[in-house]
Amino acid sequence: METTKIALFKGKKIRKTLFQNEWWFSVVDVIFALTDSLDARDYWYRMKIRVKEEDGFEPSTICRQLKLPAEDGKMRVTDCADTEGIFRIIQSIPSPKAEPFKRWLAKVGYERVQEIENPELATKRTRMLYKLKGYSDDWIEKRMRGIAIREELTDEWQKRGANEQKDYEILTAEISKAVFGITPSEYKKVKGLKRENLRDHMDDFELIFTMLGERSTTEIHKTENSEGVSKLTQDAKRGGRIAGIAKEQLEKEIGRSVVSKDNFLPKKNVKKLK
Repeated sequence: METTKIALFKGKKIRKTLFQNEWWFSVVDVIFALTDSLDARDYWYRMKIRVKEEDGFEPSTICRQLKLPAEDGKMRVTDCADTEGIFRIIQSIPSPKAEPFKRWLAKVGYERVQEIENPELATKRTRMLYKLKGYSDDWIEKRMRGIAIREELTDEWQKRGANEQKDYEILTAEISKAVFGITPSEYKKVKGLKRENLRDHMDDFELIFTMLGERSTTEIHKTENSEGVSKLTQDAKRGGRIAGIAKEQLEKEIGRSVVSKDNFLPKKNVKKLK
């Protein structure tokens, strides 16, 4: 399973994904951060030709095409390199920003090694990031519990025959539709989100019912020893429906929909008319 995240280098977004227990970084994001090129993809294309002609080395040989979130919010394949590969690539980028980036990259890689040796460090860092963004302690506890439940579910999917990112997306959509009546992409539109993580913008009830749907699905998988994407999909619908029924009952009691357009996006400054 791949875990995608957005890292920052001096305000520039660097997409990264966890693959085979290592961080792999988007090559075009690194190029943009180091060169400020208006077209990082074209720069990468021309750089590969130049490096091959000058050094006889093909940068593509140290890259993998992995899926990362694109501008439209969809997961799309792009060239990625691990820490060692990125070091090799930036040696061919004439930029005064290269040295600070190397130090930043080494720090990210070192932190990953620490997290492998002590998984609690990753949890602590995640809590701290949410705290710095202004989330309440109560919300953070629910979000962290939701992350653990999600990881348990995707581990089951991987063991039971769902090995591609597309499979995870389909199964997640089935749970979401059964719980909330809409897919995650439709949910993001309700909240006015683009590339942002949907769950980082859910309120307490939304998180709770998401967790219930996913935890129920995991238990059904284990109880019935489910195998294959077709059976997992059936389980996802059933597990999601359990949470959906509970959500509907709550909505009757409180007189409003649990699905909300509210999110944690920073409010835009609105100038008062004089």
